Amino acid sequence: MPQHHLRCFLFSCLTLLASTLFAQDKPNVIVIMADDLGYGDVSCYGATELETPNIDRLAAEGQRFTSGYCSASTCTPTRYSMLTGNYAFRAKRTGIAPPSAPAIIKPGVVTVASLLQKAGYETAVIGKWHLGLGKEATKSDPGGPDWNGELNPGPLEIGFDHCFLLPTTNDRVPQVYVEDHRVLNLDPKDPLWVGKKKPSEDHPTGITHRSSLKMDWSHGHNSTIHNGISRIGFYTGGHAARFRDEDLADKWVEKSNEFMEANKDNPFFLFFSSHDIHVPRIPHERFQGKTDLGFRGDAIIQLDWCVGEIMKTLDRLKLTDKTLVVFCSDNGPVLDDGYVDGAIEKIGKHRAGGPFTGGKYSIYEGGTRTPFITRWPTRIKPGVSDEMVCTIDLPSSLAALAGQKVDDKDCVDSHNVIDALLGKPGASGRDHLVQQDNGTTGSYGLRMGDWKLQRHGKKRARNVVVEAKLANTTVDEFQLFNLAKDPGEKENVLKENPEVAKKMKAKLNQIIADGRSR
Repeated sequence: MPQHHLRCFLFSCLTLLASTLFAQDKPNVIVIMADDLGYGDVSCYGATELETPNIDRLAAEGQRFTSGYCSASTCTPTRYSMLTGNYAFRAKRTGIAPPSAPAIIKPGVVTVASLLQKAGYETAVIGKWHLGLGKEATKSDPGGPDWNGELNPGPLEIGFDHCFLLPTTNDRVPQVYVEDHRVLNLDPKDPLWVGKKKPSEDHPTGITHRSSLKMDWSHGHNSTIHNGISRIGFYTGGHAARFRDEDLADKWVEKSNEFMEANKDNPFFLFFSSHDIHVPRIPHERFQGKTDLGFRGDAIIQLDWCVGEIMKTLDRLKLTDKTLVVFCSDNGPVLDDGYVDGAIEKIGKHRAGGPFTGGKYSIYEGGTRTPFITRWPTRIKPGVSDEMVCTIDLPSSLAALAGQKVDDKDCVDSHNVIDALLGKPGASGRDHLVQQDNGTTGSYGLRMGDWKLQRHGKKRARNVVVEAKLANTTVDEFQLFNLAKDPGEKENVLKENPEVAKKMKAKLNQIIADGRSR
C-alpha cells in the first residue's frame, strides 16, 4: 500500500475510533420542562388525587430533589435563564413575551445548546418557545417575527441545530407550528397577519362571539378565536398552518422521536419544552375526563404520557443507559389563569403547590420550587436529595459533563452542580438562589440555607394562599422565613432576626449590583 494511502487509512481509523469513544463517553441529554406544574402536582411529590406513573418511574430510577427550583415564577424569564445561565432580571424584555416579540436571546449569546453543540452534540428544541423570534425594531423596520418569511434570528442562531416550535404560548396568537426558520404548511396565498389591534370591526373575538366558545374566558383572553377558544392578541390568515390544541402533545412526541431516531448513534441534546399544563388546557380527547380534577388534571396525565413515550423511545433505541434525563418545570402552579376550565371548582383535596405557599407569579416558594428529577441509570443511584439545584445551573453543569469550559463572561449566574445532579455522595448544590417573578415588580426572593428573604417592590404579592383561597394581597416590603421550621412561609420572623435580615438584604443587593453571582 502506498505510504500516503496508509496515512489516510490510519487517519480514518483514528477518526472513527475517536468518534466512537466520544459517543460512548458523552451521554445524551434530554431536558423535559413542564409548564406551570406545581411541586404537588405529581404523585412522586405527594399528589393523591391523580397518578403520574411515568414521572414516578423517573424519580424511582434517579434522584428526586426536594429543593429543586426554576429561577422565576413565570415562563419567559425561567426559559431565558435556563438557556443562558443568566438571571433574567439582568436583561431587558425578559418579562412575559408578547406574541410578536423579537428574539430575546441574541445571536452570539452562549447557551446550554451552544455549549453542547461545541462539544459535538446534535441539538434540538421541540415544543413551546416563548422567547421571541426575529430582529429588533429599527426606525425603518418594525422588527419581530416575519411570519410569512424567514423567522431569523431564533433557536438556530443560539446553538440549536433544529427546532419545531409553538412560537409563543398556546394562549397567545398565532396558533401555528414553526419548523427551523419557517411557519410550517403556510400557504403564500393565505398570508399570516399578527397584530395588537382588531383587524376589522367584524373580526370575531371572545367578546363579540362569546356564546360560540367551547371554553369561556375569565379574564384577559378574549381576542381572536381559534379552535373555539379566544386568545391574547389578534391574527388572520394562515389557515392551512393552524393546529388543534388537542394535538400538540402528540406532535411534540412525534418530532422528538424523529430527532432521537435520527441521532441515535451520536450524542444529542433535546430540550423537550412541553406546553402542558399551561392554559388553555385542552388535552387530547383520549385524556379528557381521566381525572376528577377537570382539564387541568387531565393535562397532567397527558404530560405524564409524554414522559412515558420519551422513555419508551430511549428503551427501544437502547439509549436509556446512555442518556441523562432532567425533568423540571418553568414555574409553579396556577388554577384560574384566564379560562373557565374547572380547575378551581374541581380542585378537591389536591394541593398543586404541595406544602408551599404561592405559585405562578409569586416569589413565595410555591412559585419556583417545583418537581426536579435527574435519571441516568448507569451513573445515578436512586435516591432523594435535599441539595439546592436550579434550572439556571444547567448550562454550567452540562458543559462540565461534556468537557466544555464556560468563559467567565458567560452564564454568569449558572453554577456547576453536576455532582449534585448526579447524586454523588457528599456533593453540594447551591448555597444561595435568587428567585424572581416576571421581573416587572421589583420583587425578589433570596434563599440561603434554611433562610428565605422576600423583597416585595410594590408591597403586593400575587397568587398567594389566603384563608385557603388563592388571592392577591398586601404584604410588607421585606419578609423573612425559616424554611426548616416554616416551609409554608406563614410566619414572618424578620423582627426577631434583624442580623440575619441585614446580612441577606446586603447579599441580595450585592448580587443584583455585581451583575453576576458565579
